[in-house]
Amino acid sequence: MPGSDHTKQKRMKLHYPIFFSLLLLGFLACTEPAPPDSTLIKNVLIVDGTGSKPYKGALRISAEKIYEVGQLSEKSDEQVIDGQGKVLAPGFIDTHSHHDLSSMTDYIAAMSQGVSTIIVGQDGFSKYPLKDFFQKIEDQPGTLNIASFVGHNTLRGKVLGENYQRKASAGEIEKMRKLLLEEMKSGALGMSSGLEYDPGIYSETNEVITLAKELKALNGRYISHMRSEDMKLEASIEEIIEIGRQTQVPVQISHFKLARKSLWGKAGDMLARLDQARAEGIEITADVYPYEYWQSTMTVLFPKRDYDNIASARHALTELTSPEGMIVSEFKANTSYEGKTLAEIAKVRGEEPAVTYMKLIDMSQRTPGESIIARSMLEEDIYTLLEWPHANLCSDGAPTGHPRGWGSFPRYFSNASDVPIEKRIEKMTALAAKHMGIEDRGILKKGAYADLVLLDADQLKDVATFKDPAQKSVGILSVWVNGEKVYDGKEATQARPGKLIKRKGF
Repeated sequence: MPGSDHTKQKRMKLHYPIFFSLLLLGFLACTEPAPPDSTLIKNVLIVDGTGSKPYKGALRISAEKIYEVGQLSEKSDEQVIDGQGKVLAPGFIDTHSHHDLSSMTDYIAAMSQGVSTIIVGQDGFSKYPLKDFFQKIEDQPGTLNIASFVGHNTLRGKVLGENYQRKASAGEIEKMRKLLLEEMKSGALGMSSGLEYDPGIYSETNEVITLAKELKALNGRYISHMRSEDMKLEASIEEIIEIGRQTQVPVQISHFKLARKSLWGKAGDMLARLDQARAEGIEITADVYPYEYWQSTMTVLFPKRDYDNIASARHALTELTSPEGMIVSEFKANTSYEGKTLAEIAKVRGEEPAVTYMKLIDMSQRTPGESIIARSMLEEDIYTLLEWPHANLCSDGAPTGHPRGWGSFPRYFSNASDVPIEKRIEKMTALAAKHMGIEDRGILKKGAYADLVLLDADQLKDVATFKDPAQKSVGILSVWVNGEKVYDGKEATQARPGKLIKRKGF
């Protein structure tokens, strides 16, 4: 065709600048120096915490934050870690943790299951004053990040002292309110309650509402071990909904469970009620741990505190748990009972289990130091609760006693294998952060803190048992906190990069 050579030459002239520009950009990308203290984790399956589909890629850390994530090339002057195709996810966030009962520096039980952040001050009990606790964390950083709530029971105990088995006066509530405001100045996430425990069990709903109303202006949140998880569960759900309605602050049910046999199989009904509350505008959420057994005190199954009432003891051992399902995990009055079921102890003593139960409580009140692990839940209900879009995972765990302290996150991950991996990870990361009001954690994105876990999705599982609870899970390969590796798949490293996390806007 006439003019075809001219046209081809013209096109080539137009394409040359584009070609050389792309070539130059590629060259610069390869030669651009790495950012300071750069580490590239390559050849991984990125599960970013948001619920988005996983993809193959890499992630670059600079100092304590994520510098970039995606399809990245190595730079000549950075550390490179080959993830060998394993899953890279945000470090898990434990929204209900008692791991602060361990060493202030080495939280091996938590991080060996992939946890990078723990939230303490649970069930209405917190360190006092928080400013001293927080200062200690900042002066002696540990392996993990820590945030805390202010405990309602702690405030009530400070004001009412030993005379707590009653309604608080207006003046006493005012003193609690002032203490709450003082504690919140330290940067606490909000207020927790444990309304099934002394002294909170004696509080009226109005007392809690009066205090929780202060949280709205402070961008705080309210979480609760509700007044009952068994006999009065329905009424307790209504109570926390009412607290959310009147205070207009986010409210979260702690370790949500159906711990009454007559309620088993009705988790869907409970969630339907919470959905109604959310439709009304109440920001109610929950966390759940993946075990049928709970751990608490011997007295918790006596809401009337009538420990010498045989009828109450028998009721607890039929409707709420069983002699075979109750394990004595700690009993300082007679350590030979530790690790045995109530049924086994009663047989040795030649007594009816209900009688033994009452006598053990009496012994523990004279020689304090006791704890039990008891089965009260149905696995089907647990996973129904965890399927709720507004429920995140927690451990409610400590370094001793219940295996949940060592295995909750891997247990959920492996048992819920029918749930897409991105949805399982979301419940342990971004959703948990959202429910706690924490920003820039629980997600893999540029500028977020480099809290990470590298895991083998095919091998990840819990191995801790009730007889041997202090066993590390299988499949957690590495954990990073604020850009530093704290767990190498076997032991804690020497790094102590953990930070104190304060509430949003503080």
